[in-house]
Amino acid sequence: MSEIIPPIIELKNAGQSYDGGQNWILKNAQLSIPDKPAQGEFVVILGMSGCGKSTILRYIAGLQKPTEGQVLIHGKPLDEAPRVSMVFQQYSSLPWLTVLDNVSLSLSYKGVDSKERKDRAMDIIKKVGLEGHEHKFAQYPTLSGGQLQRIAIARSMVANPEILLMDEPFGALDINTRLQMQELLANLWLEFHPTVVFVTHDISEAVYLGDDIYIMKSAPSRFVEHIEVDLPFHRTRELKRDPHFIELVHEVEDKMVAVGKMK
Repeated sequence: MSEIIPPIIELKNAGQSYDGGQNWILKNAQLSIPDKPAQGEFVVILGMSGCGKSTILRYIAGLQKPTEGQVLIHGKPLDEAPRVSMVFQQYSSLPWLTVLDNVSLSLSYKGVDSKERKDRAMDIIKKVGLEGHEHKFAQYPTLSGGQLQRIAIARSMVANPEILLMDEPFGALDINTRLQMQELLANLWLEFHPTVVFVTHDISEAVYLGDDIYIMKSAPSRFVEHIEVDLPFHRTRELKRDPHFIELVHEVEDKMVAVGKMK
């Protein structure tokens, strides 16, 4: 008998309406993500623009409450759950602070002493490839778009969060930088084992990064497809040339087309 793994994130009949229930953006959205502390889980959400993908992330982050239904972390409502880290598509670093100060900010809020803050921040700065830039201000054009997103990821990972939410974090990057960031994120996930919930429109990116892909239909939206990605745990760029990877991309494309026709 297989062991039942309790969920780390759970949505129960979540719905969102902005006009008193006459029209629903989301309706009866159900999602259960298992808790795998020593392994982590990488969940990708796909769907047409406007179907509520970002709304789901805001629910989990506690930035928005559903009109109806529940959002639970470790079985508890959000007001009793720990804070969740989130990386946005827009650059979210504070431009008046240095890279080092941006990355160590969450540790400062937690009351970590200055030496430990600096040591832990520098460790993750090295891991994301920003060593040598730590005393620069976190602003464009002093730093590139890819470097600014590395800061956001480092700031989210430095406190070793259980849950990391990412809302199209690589959408504004050029293709070469995007490929580098995908590889960086895959390696960080292997090292830190968080539960990642990642929103993207890029199907190849979804297959490359994800363990599980969930597809949402258009409004009133809900999850209608769940695809388990049966690829090696350790992902490398060479994997994208594997026939099975290409087959999975085509499978997800076909399901996206089918979901796009659903009413």
